[in-house]
Amino acid sequence: MKLNQVLSIVNQVEKSKFISCLDRLCSDAAKNNKKLAKTIDNIDGQIKNASGSEITQLFNTVRDFFKESVKEQILMSSAQLNLLINLLSRDGNCVARISWIETLYAKEWKELSKLSKDLQNCIKQGSPESTFDRNKALKIYHACMSEAYFNDQKNNRDAKVTDDERSILNVLANELELTTDECAAIEHLVDVIPETGVLDALNNLRDMGLVFVSKKRQEVFVPDEIVTLLNELQGKDLADKYILRILRTLTDAELSNALKAHGRKIRGISRAEKIQTIIHSGISGSKLLSDDIHNPEDTQNQRKERLKQLITDLEIDTDKLGTTLDERIGLILNSLSGATEKEFDCLSVSGFKQLLKTLEDHFPSMQAVLKEAFELEPTEIIDTEKLRSLSITPHDILYLLSNDEVKEVRDSMGLSKRGNPRFAILESFANATDKLIENYDLLARRDVNGLKDAGVEVIEADLGIKFEEVTKAILEVLELNIDEDLRKDLNTTKDKADIVISLSDNDIIIGEAKTCKNGDFAKYSTTSRQVKAYVNRAENQGKRVAQVLIIAPSFSDDFIESAEMDTEVNISLLEAHGLKLILDAFKSKRNPSFAPKLLTKGGLLKAELIAKNI
Repeated sequence: MKLNQVLSIVNQVEKSKFISCLDRLCSDAAKNNKKLAKTIDNIDGQIKNASGSEITQLFNTVRDFFKESVKEQILMSSAQLNLLINLLSRDGNCVARISWIETLYAKEWKELSKLSKDLQNCIKQGSPESTFDRNKALKIYHACMSEAYFNDQKNNRDAKVTDDERSILNVLANELELTTDECAAIEHLVDVIPETGVLDALNNLRDMGLVFVSKKRQEVFVPDEIVTLLNELQGKDLADKYILRILRTLTDAELSNALKAHGRKIRGISRAEKIQTIIHSGISGSKLLSDDIHNPEDTQNQRKERLKQLITDLEIDTDKLGTTLDERIGLILNSLSGATEKEFDCLSVSGFKQLLKTLEDHFPSMQAVLKEAFELEPTEIIDTEKLRSLSITPHDILYLLSNDEVKEVRDSMGLSKRGNPRFAILESFANATDKLIENYDLLARRDVNGLKDAGVEVIEADLGIKFEEVTKAILEVLELNIDEDLRKDLNTTKDKADIVISLSDNDIIIGEAKTCKNGDFAKYSTTSRQVKAYVNRAENQGKRVAQVLIIAPSFSDDFIESAEMDTEVNISLLEAHGLKLILDAFKSKRNPSFAPKLLTKGGLLKAELIAKNI
């Protein structure tokens, strides 16, 4: 979830710590930064009164200062904070209930303690003086970690690992080819992490401006921008879900090479176990691609050729492959780490829902797979809105399935066996949405036979839902901000708006998509009661409803007149074929621009004039 979205959910008290941290950094940084000083002047220097988008802009401007400040504070803190940071920055944990974070922490602590005991036995076991093996590497790192931690006590200071010492230990771990989880387990032997006290640690992170804690919801929020920053501080160049994509693409031999490079067992280990071991080890993406997956005798050219094939297999779109190994590694890392927005855009809201439903039909355990992979609560129902809030894309879900499972889905859908099966599946759902958009007017008029003749199979009971979903897909193509998180927050069991379009932090358009089988849509009294209830809820939560937009195949004269004369809410009416006309005009332009204000004129909108103004 983006920082701007989190700021719109939490109240003023809950975001005060973050704003205070930002305010202090802005005051210090603005003295020597004219650009920042100008940005602060633009909001009259009052950060506490700034909008969510302005606060996000300020954060992006002082991000480097923020990162340095956080780094210093973490170094001065306990090892418990580092364990919690590692937990909160993992895929799926950026929005979670406090009680669930405590459960995950307890599980993580037990696993770390078990690994610590295993490594302690390896250290005690030792190695012959004439050999250098994994046990000796662990012993060396343990001795250096102990010295770095306890040497402060010689000078009558609190024991801790300083920034300089941490940098040296990171280099040492890299040269000894120790994984992140091994380093954490050895540090646990030296500086034992408390098993309890998670809430106090969360409050410490909140005071640093790293997390938002909602007391009303009893939830913790870590914005995507903060997750990226925390990964950088941990030396993590790729999130686990992207490491998984690379591993799915590798051969069994390459997976074994990666395990052997870190002294891990390979005999009698299944492909799935190899992948999980590598992910949980915390091996960096760059190390994996530069050394671990290759045979020791492979030349630089052979390694470059392998990465060239990997770029093709991952379907990374690029003009230049890069001439060096490092350039190709950088290309893969940058493409994957910046893929989220693009991947959400590749499927409409409707397409994403269809994909998830299809996978659940194929694999009844799909909900359990998602919960286990992204450490989600067992009692939670996972839908596409939840996945979007956790920044889990359609691609992420397909990569949870093994290569054989994905091929099984592809074959059952009757898709071509050429190319990457995951991308073939995604393309089929994108095409399905395109077909519905092409026949949007038939969908609005609930013309089942017309849809069948056009090659679109939709059961009559689903027509209303499909019309709503396709309407959202069209508005998304028009580059409007369809705010599913806010819609979910505003809706109740009784009052459920179809569409919420965010114009700014506080200004919104509430939309209703209405199908009608015979004649014009004429139910004004019922519809007006609905939309007025939505408007009241939105305004009670501090939102300003700039307009209510009702989309239907056509409207009766009485409906149009009643909407124009309504003094309680501002209502715009748009016919379905008119919205399709606007979409076609938008797609035909080389550099289209659609202003949301065109939908706020009131009364029956003239789609032809709007189309000309794009």
